[in-house]
Formats: sequence, C-alpha cells, structure tokens
Amino acid sequence: MTRTPTELQSSAIGSEEQAWPEDAIEVGCILDAWGVKGWIKVQAYSSDAQALFSSRRWFLRAVEANDANKPKGPVVVRSKPLPRLLKILAIREHGEGIVASVQGVADRTAAEALRGARIFISRAAFPSTNPDEFYWVDLIGLSVSNRQGEVLGEVIGLIDAGPHSVLRIMPPGTTAPIKPDQERLVPFVASFVDDVDLEQRSITVDWGLDF
Repeated sequence: MTRTPTELQSSAIGSEEQAWPEDAIEVGCILDAWGVKGWIKVQAYSSDAQALFSSRRWFLRAVEANDANKPKGPVVVRSKPLPRLLKILAIREHGEGIVASVQGVADRTAAEALRGARIFISRAAFPSTNPDEFYWVDLIGLSVSNRQGEVLGEVIGLIDAGPHSVLRIMPPGTTAPIKPDQERLVPFVASFVDDVDLEQRSITVDWGLDF
C-alpha cells in the first residue's frame, strides 16, 4: 500500500515517541522544505549550532500567534498537528544555513508540512564544553556579584557583540520587563569575569556598582 506524505511524516515518530524532555531548550526553527527529497531548511538561534548537530532527536512545537514571546519562525495554519519528535538522519551546513534529512519525510510536500515548527533539544544532549566555555542558557538566571561581595543582579540574557558576549543583568529591586537603561551590561571576558559557578548559580566579576 502506498502511503501519503502525511502518513510518511507521522512515521517519523513511530513507536519510539518520547515524553517531552524536562530540560528541553529551544534552539531553532524549520524555515521551509529544501529540495524535492524531503530535506528541510533550518534556522539556528545561536551562531554556534552544535546543539542541533549533536542530537538526532528534535522535539517540535508549533508557533502560536498569541505566544507571549513569539519566536522567529513563521505562524503556519495547519490542518493536522505537528509530530512531537523528529528523528534526524543527516544534517549539514548549506551556505549560511543548515539543512537536514528526517526519517519518514520523503518528499517536498511532507517537508513543507513542518514549516515554521519550533525545534527543541534536551539540554543533556548538548555537546560538553571546555572549562572556560558556557552555554548561554546555563548563564541565564545566575546571580552576579563583584569582588566586594556587592550584588549586581541576575543574568536575564546575553548580547552577541562579535568577539565576545555581554551579560545583561537585572539589578536588585527591578522587575521584568525592564528598560534598556536599567540593565547592567558586563562583558563576558576573562578580564572582567573572575568565576562562574554553575552549581552555586553564581558569577563573580570585577565590576563596580557605579559602572
């Protein structure tokens, strides 16, 4: 019996469907189909897309029009729900983007049905880092203090400044969302960052309260 593209897409889940990971991190979205053989074009949210390459299991969610923090993917009206899990057969860089082949997605029609999906990967599947390297997601929420023991605030995000990243810190006593002039910005470089302790969820910096 010949299966339709939709049935082929559903078989990408199969009997190995997994529960949503408690440590799921959003790492990108599916932009569109690529070619005619079921490949998909993917946008990574980080300039370093190793998390996408490290896992062969991508969890999907649709972009909703009423999402409080709407991600970068397009909002797509669907006749059927997205599969929860994609099994990645192959992935490679293509130009400035990424393309991937998915189990059970054999033609362009099936690939187009995935357009706009948000991609999540278990944090446990991320590649290990060197002692002086950190994933942005691990830094958000950490408390930042200086050498004098003064609390600068909590990391609420980072800015990619090219050669290095910059910590966005929400000072004590303020609540989100905060205005740009309320943030403290500290370059995430060795000359200013003394220590990052993920277990204690703290960062020590050489930075004054009046900077």
